[in-house]
Amino acid sequence: MKIYDISQEIPTCEVYPGDPAPEITPLKRIAEGGTSNLSAFSMCAHNGTHVDAPFHFYADGRTIGEMPPEYFVGLVYVAECRGDISAADAKGILDKAQDAERILIKGDAVISIEAAKVFAKADLKLLGNESQTVGSEKNHMEIHKILLGAGMTIMEGARLYNVPEGKYFLNAMPINLGAIDGAPCRAVLIEFE
Repeated sequence: MKIYDISQEIPTCEVYPGDPAPEITPLKRIAEGGTSNLSAFSMCAHNGTHVDAPFHFYADGRTIGEMPPEYFVGLVYVAECRGDISAADAKGILDKAQDAERILIKGDAVISIEAAKVFAKADLKLLGNESQTVGSEKNHMEIHKILLGAGMTIMEGARLYNVPEGKYFLNAMPINLGAIDGAPCRAVLIEFE
């Protein structure tokens, strides 16, 4: 069985422009006479590889703590794309994905408004990409609203460069931070034999 870790390391992860970067603070160190090594950390819920809940853009949307675990765990299709993803591209990805209720988009790709509408109608549980946001910086809010408004979750910041296109088993359970808008996750893909 081959397992792909598609998560960013938190201390060196990408950060969306304007968001606070992660900070790790050593509290105790054995090398300095401490009884153990102990650290504290702070970060934005949307740093590195993370998932967005509908509450991110909807005041009455489900929070991370309210999202069912099956949204983050199960069959996923990894599709390789470059450039702007059109509605026709989105339909092609959905055709390839067949029964997968989760889709990850590999490559330097931007989800267009038209593609987001196609994905929103597909009853997906999760849609993810490699960028720190879906869509471009100029239209990311509208893309988020279309996708999250359909009830799905979004994964951003995945690392898929060494993952071939195809079907996998995904485990991208977020940290249960309760009633907030997003959370980091340690995402892995398991290859089918």
